[in-house]
Amino acid sequence: MAEFQDRTLKCVDCGADFTFTAGEQQFYHEKDFKNEPKRCKSCKLRRHSSPERMGAGRVETSAICSQCGRETTVPFRPTQGRPVFCRQCFQGRKATGVAAGA
Repeated sequence: MAEFQDRTLKCVDCGADFTFTAGEQQFYHEKDFKNEPKRCKSCKLRRHSSPERMGAGRVETSAICSQCGRETTVPFRPTQGRPVFCRQCFQGRKATGVAAGA
């Protein structure tokens, strides 16, 4: 089994040095992760809690539900020829096990 030692890496966002601990390296090795961390803990936290990642930047598109005919909004741009469902019809189809695209 490989022996790991603490290593100092540089954050790609803020340029600060941070420690990639032996324990973290062992975890990465056990999970077979190929890439080392690129960001310090504070930049990683800031990146994961950004408004874009939380959905604030996503676009809502108006559409007509293919099942009930009501106007609705969806968090994606509908593809021509594919059905679009309002939340209520989508949840109903999901509960009965009907595939969303069927």
